Amino acid sequence: MVVTEKARWQVLVVRVPAEPSKHRVAVWRELRRIGALSLGQGTWVVPDAPVFADGVTKVVELAERGEGEVTVLDASGRSEADATRLSTLFTAERSEEWAEFLADCGKFDAEIDKEIGKGKFTLAELEEEEQSLDRLRRWHRDIHTRDIFGAPEVGEADERLEHCATRLAEYTQQVFQALHQL
Repeated sequence: MVVTEKARWQVLVVRVPAEPSKHRVAVWRELRRIGALSLGQGTWVVPDAPVFADGVTKVVELAERGEGEVTVLDASGRSEADATRLSTLFTAERSEEWAEFLADCGKFDAEIDKEIGKGKFTLAELEEEEQSLDRLRRWHRDIHTRDIFGAPEVGEADERLEHCATRLAEYTQQVFQALHQL
């Protein structure tokens, strides 16, 4: 019999009073930011990996600030099927994030096309597009950090981000050419 090591998880049982709602919202936002998977009312799970440790600590602090509490439990699943199910659900959430990221890469590409089509070659527009690419890079980095099981979309996301960077470099050249012709 071959023994395989199952993924370890941290289960967070969260209780925060309904009022004032700002505390519940802050906890929920942090759970979403770190990529926690909701298992049901007030129960969340993240892989037991160092990349999630600071986020879990912050969730606990935010809950306590709102007079709530978080019970953190270590878990692995009773069977290989349980462990696989959690990994599959967690990866599916990363896939959803990657799909949204890819859609925004498409919007970035369309925006560059629109500005080129209008002949809008200004430094202000260039700066706006640089900020958009910076946002995409941060978002890519954040999803990549959470995607510890490797969602299938990661390769396409890497390529699309590189494509966006290439498009911005081309647009930058066009802006500088237009400005130096004046």
